[in-house]
Amino acid sequence: MKVDLFDFELPQELIALRPAVPRDSARMLLVEGGDVPFRDFSVSDLHSLLRAGDVLVFNDTRVIPAQLEGRRGDAKIGATLHKRIDLRRWQAFVRNAKRLRPGDRVEFGGGVAAIAEDRLADGSIVLAFEGDEPVELLLERAGRMPLPPYIAGKRATDDRDREDYQTMFAREDGAVAAPTAALHFTPNLIDALDAAGIGRETLTLHVGAGTFLPVKVDDTDDHAMHAEFGRIDPETAERLNAVRRNRGRIIAVGTTSLRLLESATGEDRIIKPFAGDTSIFITPGYHFRAVDGLMTNFHLPKSTLMMLVSALMGRDRMMAAYEHAIANGYRFYSYGDSSLLLP
Repeated sequence: MKVDLFDFELPQELIALRPAVPRDSARMLLVEGGDVPFRDFSVSDLHSLLRAGDVLVFNDTRVIPAQLEGRRGDAKIGATLHKRIDLRRWQAFVRNAKRLRPGDRVEFGGGVAAIAEDRLADGSIVLAFEGDEPVELLLERAGRMPLPPYIAGKRATDDRDREDYQTMFAREDGAVAAPTAALHFTPNLIDALDAAGIGRETLTLHVGAGTFLPVKVDDTDDHAMHAEFGRIDPETAERLNAVRRNRGRIIAVGTTSLRLLESATGEDRIIKPFAGDTSIFITPGYHFRAVDGLMTNFHLPKSTLMMLVSALMGRDRMMAAYEHAIANGYRFYSYGDSSLLLP
């Protein structure tokens, strides 16, 4: 399919630079299948839009301060870690990478340094961190939260982002981008969902910086999707399969949860335990096996995530939904408002 089919014009003032306060006061657009009119709600209404027996599936990855600024001699080097290789080595997208050669040492301050080991086919650099301390501790000392470029290009990262850009479910270190659909959840909303008989499960997908990379090809067939590590344990898989047997719906909270669920599910619609990389690329024409709905924020034009939601609801339906959202002043992207997609 032509990538231009997923393009739209977004007024810059609709890009959210801070989350709603409280988080569940964000707006939420209900998009149902067919010609049902779009309906405007608040995220705090979610419990009334689902049914007892439905289950929400969250991503419990935790964002690490994966952006680093350093020097190799006189050269300024910026690095955004995006995928762990092992205990001490990470793949990183590097600013000013032409000044780095294999074997060069980059100092990031605070006693944190890494050796550039290799340049990979996607343009990223393998960085091997020096010392014995866990890399996560080094990043806490020298790194900052990796805000998306559409926010970081408009304001500086600050201490608020350490909390704002983390979901209440975050516990597994490793993401360099937040699973932003879950940023809207609060203890009060969880209490309301519990009272309504709506369950919840968690899985882990460590979101990489590749999620923000633009699609640079003209046709979706030519796009190479980035890989991310994910895990679904056997007990979670079995409970989710039981939901389906009991006629409940599986609602993914965020495209990251959806992509991992679909990666772990066969043609028989049975969700299996999973531990490994996934590079699944979902475009219109894809047959969904695991999920019955999706809660997600509003995405970038011509992005792989815009293609994913179009696969779930239909391209024309999603383009109309985005037109409604723009006309009604919905806030877009990571810190923006939400949508609930129920095909």
